[in-house]
Amino acid sequence: MDEEAIRKYRDAGRALRAALRKAVDSVHPGMKVLELCELVEGVVREYGAEPAFPTNVGINDVAAHYTAVIGDGLTIPSNSVVKIDAGAHIDGYITDAAVTVYFNDAFSLLAKAARNALVNAIDNFKPGTSMGRIGAVVEKTVRSYGYKPIENLTGHLIRRYELHAGVSVPNVEVDGGEKVMEGETYAIEPFTTNGRGHVVEGRAVTIYRVERLTAKKLDKELAKALDAIYSRFNSLPFTPRWLVKDLGQGAASIVEQLTRRGALYGYATLVEAGKGFVAQFEDTVLVTSDGAQPLVGTAELAQ
Repeated sequence: MDEEAIRKYRDAGRALRAALRKAVDSVHPGMKVLELCELVEGVVREYGAEPAFPTNVGINDVAAHYTAVIGDGLTIPSNSVVKIDAGAHIDGYITDAAVTVYFNDAFSLLAKAARNALVNAIDNFKPGTSMGRIGAVVEKTVRSYGYKPIENLTGHLIRRYELHAGVSVPNVEVDGGEKVMEGETYAIEPFTTNGRGHVVEGRAVTIYRVERLTAKKLDKELAKALDAIYSRFNSLPFTPRWLVKDLGQGAASIVEQLTRRGALYGYATLVEAGKGFVAQFEDTVLVTSDGAQPLVGTAELAQ
C-alpha cells in the first residue's frame, strides 16, 4: 500500500473517531435517531471526509442495518443498549467502526465483552494468522463473560470503494480460513448477545447500494436518478434521506422503484433471533509486519 493511501486511511480514521466521540458524548434517551445519524455524518464531513455508509443505529435486539429514514420519529428508549456503527472515507479509502452505549448498568458487561473481544482480536491480528484463530479469540473472550457471540455476523476485508471485499473475519471459531495479510485493511467487529447468538432479517429496509447500472425497463427519470446515485456513491451504501436535495421529496419512492427493478439492492435490518439485546464494538485496522494498527481507536471510546 502506498503512502498516499495510508494517509487517506488515517485521515478517514481520525474523522470517524471524532464523529463517534461526539456521538458517545451526545446520545441520550429521548434523542431522535435522525438527529444522532445526522450528528455523526456531519462531524465526518467537518473533518474533510464523507460518510462511507449511512450511520447505523441498532437499538436493543436490532444488530445492524437500521438508519434513520426521511422524517424519522424514532427516539432512543430508556434502559436501552445502542450500537452506533459508522463509516468515513476519503477518495474511497474507508474506515468502519462502532461503539455501544447503554442506559442501564445491567448491560455494562454485555458491552464490555464486545469491547474486550475487539481488543483481544486486534492483539492477535498478525500477518499469517488464520481467521479461524481470530474467531476463536473473539468467541473465547465473549463466552468468558457469559454471553454468546453472534455467529452469522462477521468483520471483513476493506479495499478502495469496497466495504466488504470478500474475506470475512469471524466472531466464532472456524476451521482454517483465510490468512491475515500484511498491507491489507480489515474491519474487526465482535457482536455479543444474551439471546440465541445469530441474527435474522427484519422487515425494514433503510440502506441501499447500486446493484447494476444496466437494469431494464427504466424510464428516463429513473435512469437519470440511477446515474446520479452512482456518480455520488459509486458502490458504497446510501440512504434515501441523502437524496432529498437531488431528487426531491419523492426520493424514497424513486429508490423503491429502482430496487424493484433490480438496479439497487436493499439491506434488510438484522435482528437477534431470540430478541436478545446486542452489543458491538468495531475498528478498522491496517496490517503491518508488526501487527494490526487501529485506525479509529474505538476501544478507547468505551462508556
